[in-house]
Amino acid sequence: MLDISDSQKIGLGLAGFGVAFLMLGVMLFFDRGLLAIGNILFLSGLTFIIGFRRTFFFFFQRHKWKASAAFFTGFLVVFIGYPLIGMMIEIWGFILLFRGFLPIAVSFLRRIPILGSILNLPIISKIADKLGGDAYRSMV
Repeated sequence: MLDISDSQKIGLGLAGFGVAFLMLGVMLFFDRGLLAIGNILFLSGLTFIIGFRRTFFFFFQRHKWKASAAFFTGFLVVFIGYPLIGMMIEIWGFILLFRGFLPIAVSFLRRIPILGSILNLPIISKIADKLGGDAYRSMV
């Protein structure tokens, strides 16, 4: 079993609540308040999970400056009051930031029984292949 510290457990809870608030904000037609709270909770959860220093170095690496700028610009635009535009910018930055992790995540999600069947539907499969790259590339 994985051995995680108490701060990492708190971080998982914060990140989970952040994702829940983000999904709720999107379902309620881009509610600005819920999206802002979700963003804050997600980032604070990420900081608790991997630590402040590693979070800082993750976002501010030289080759990720465009992705980080898009992510934080979208974050700021949501706070200013344009949630739809802000979330589009933020999602673009998120995809650019986690580009290396997406093939592994898509490959893992395809192995889950019900979700795997959904990801193998014709239209969704094309999108998942584009996001995740080659499904067999990350297999060992």
